[in-house]
Amino acid sequence: MSDKGNTQGASETGGKSSSATERDRPWLIRTYSGHSSAQASNELYRSNLKRGQTGLSVAFDLPTQTGYDSDHVLARGEVGKVGVPVCHLGDMETLFAEIPLDQMNTSMTINATAAWMLALYVAAAERQGVSRDKLTGTVQNDIIKEYLSRGTYIFPPGPSMRLINDVVSWTYTEIPRWNPTNVCSYHLQEAGATPVQELAFALGIGIAVLDAVRDGGQVPPEDFPKVVGRISFFVNAGVRFITEMCKMRAFVDLWDEITAERYGVENPKFRRFRYGVQVNSLGLTEPQPENNVYRILLEMLAVVLSKDARARAVQLPAWNEALGLPRPWDQQWSLRLQQIVAYETDLLEYGDIFNGSVVIDRKVEELKEQARAELKRIDDMGGVVKAVDSGFLKQQLVESNANRIAEIEAGEQIVVGVNKFTETAPSPLVTEGAEAIMTVDDSAETNQIAGLKAWREARDDQAVEAALAALRVAAEQGNNIMEPSIAAAHAGVTTGEWSQVLRDVFGEYRAPTGVSGAPSNSMRGDLASVRAHVDQVSDKLGGRIKFLMGKPGLDGHSNGAEQIAVRARDAGMEVIYEGIRLTPKQIANTALEEGVHVIGLSILSGSHVALAGDVMAEMKILGLDDVPVVVGGIIPPNDATTLRAAGVARIYTPKDFELTRIIDDIAGLVGELSDQAA
Repeated sequence: MSDKGNTQGASETGGKSSSATERDRPWLIRTYSGHSSAQASNELYRSNLKRGQTGLSVAFDLPTQTGYDSDHVLARGEVGKVGVPVCHLGDMETLFAEIPLDQMNTSMTINATAAWMLALYVAAAERQGVSRDKLTGTVQNDIIKEYLSRGTYIFPPGPSMRLINDVVSWTYTEIPRWNPTNVCSYHLQEAGATPVQELAFALGIGIAVLDAVRDGGQVPPEDFPKVVGRISFFVNAGVRFITEMCKMRAFVDLWDEITAERYGVENPKFRRFRYGVQVNSLGLTEPQPENNVYRILLEMLAVVLSKDARARAVQLPAWNEALGLPRPWDQQWSLRLQQIVAYETDLLEYGDIFNGSVVIDRKVEELKEQARAELKRIDDMGGVVKAVDSGFLKQQLVESNANRIAEIEAGEQIVVGVNKFTETAPSPLVTEGAEAIMTVDDSAETNQIAGLKAWREARDDQAVEAALAALRVAAEQGNNIMEPSIAAAHAGVTTGEWSQVLRDVFGEYRAPTGVSGAPSNSMRGDLASVRAHVDQVSDKLGGRIKFLMGKPGLDGHSNGAEQIAVRARDAGMEVIYEGIRLTPKQIANTALEEGVHVIGLSILSGSHVALAGDVMAEMKILGLDDVPVVVGGIIPPNDATTLRAAGVARIYTPKDFELTRIIDDIAGLVGELSDQAA
């Protein structure tokens, strides 16, 4: 919500301000970025700041997000691909070299290892001579939604809530201008959440966090309203921008209601719904990708048009993110879009233009009523943590996402360039052989591992062991882990070592997949003919087609894998899906044990060449060369050629949006190979 203290004379009643200079301050303008190495990302950050970006939003790579060092077996192929690798304090210092941290507002999208990344950030600031109380920014620290969407959780829900509580309880005194948790509904929408589910699930997580802090004994009751005032949210805005704008207004009203009624917070300043946003990347299309520019603009309007529910920070994806990693120029284009809206238009000269609208008020009240009902259902289950642990919320998201995809396939939900208006002239922005996306050089992983080895060799091993021992004691005894983590950062402890101590104490967790309980869509579209095809091939095989859906590596974006698994099940295949974060060896072993006929790999992190190759190498060792492998993900044409040359039988990218057709194609593949073997 816009801080009215930031208003510089603009009318609160909807009238234009008396002077062209009397405008609201614009939101923080960011781009979500990081890749390859700390040094390369630092160069990108400094370049973006020179171009007018007013805050930083750090993307970490998957090993960093899931608590592994770059040389761990699960990190292979993932280092520097979807963000920057940060293994130790040296990496963090390099990442922010020549960027004064007392002058920067930094957002870090990090969850399971949030306490550790914040500890490294504080330690880096101290090395710069910056005191803690001068730091401003946000650490996402919403581990609960990771069980439902991105999958970068490590520990069970109970210990995860304890870590969130430690960060929140520590920061409000030590870093009072910091947002210690950023309840994230963004990835809930990416996982299929409807606007009502996004409202209810996110608010339910916010309630769970505040309940844990209130009952945790680290914050005195008289200070609790201050903690409430530091809770922030990170939301998603889709292309149905009127509904999305109403959703933001509903968030504002409901959060004010919850903090007043449930927690008795009297100061309206502490009840404000404070949020940042990245607009929806899920809706970006691979066909006719230039259309994504318009989608991004419309989605941005949803979070800036309504002053009383305006985002405090905005970051936009690049137009070509459905094709691969955007180039610096692509990020600049999104940056310029924010600057045009903020500085060229008259948007910031007016009060809330929707106040008094009967249509908007009706939609907001409808969303609030439905969200309250959903929140009550979650509360009746014992709260959001129990609803997550039971698999209920995940199942709800899988079902909603399945319905969304089925509507697109059936043409009930129009996506321009995908299921309607598909005839197109060739885009000059994406030409054959052009460098339309940025690729991370394979040397980035090699160099990062070499740097990690040098770091370990240069540090004081006794200091490291002492710091890890102190961290273990804090974890085991229930003490706040932030100060021991900062001490560990200064001692030279690595991300993997910090995480391993907590893994040893808290254990690891595998969240429910939500696939088995998802309702069937078997009566929709042309699935009946595909079921007949699957039956025909199964009869030849002497049993049901066995389809292993695998998620190798650290990519936790499981939406595609879940939907393929559900559709294959509805088509009559026997589906084996064991969830995320599997090693190639585990996938190959499962294929052997289950006697599968085909393996599907879903890889969205850009590591498809390395991981698919590793899976096929493990299959060869086990004598499974004849089992076909199909791969889905954001796969550039050059990589597709490499995968086919390595023996991958089929490749599916975002343009292949018809899941039923994919399943039919896979059934045909199994049938062809069966005929050849006969």
